[in-house]
Amino acid sequence: MTSTPTEVVSSFITSIEGRDAAAAVAHLSSQCEYDNVPIGKVHGRKAVLDILDPLLGSCSTVEWPVLRQAAAGNLVFNERLDRFEMAHGWVELEVAGVFEVTNGEITLWRDYFDLATFQNQLPGS
Repeated sequence: MTSTPTEVVSSFITSIEGRDAAAAVAHLSSQCEYDNVPIGKVHGRKAVLDILDPLLGSCSTVEWPVLRQAAAGNLVFNERLDRFEMAHGWVELEVAGVFEVTNGEITLWRDYFDLATFQNQLPGS
């Protein structure tokens, strides 16, 4: 059974919320481009895992409620509120995400957000 692009992205987000970085990157193609727009981009599952694993591991809870989502062909666009419960409290970030899905795998994951909003919620800011 083939999953639609929307189903692939939803399953990816469910893995993130479960704090399972390995399950999340299993939704990515081996050459996936992850463009965390204000920070930079990486390519490939391992590079994404190297980012996700410590981030998710530093959280006791992760919630990525999707506020709006639309799909056209193999593209999925969503507006999310990414929430991370860390030792010092919650960090919340409004995110616009773009995903390209090919043959059931995410080949492009691009997130747009305001870096200062994230940094201002961290200890010592």
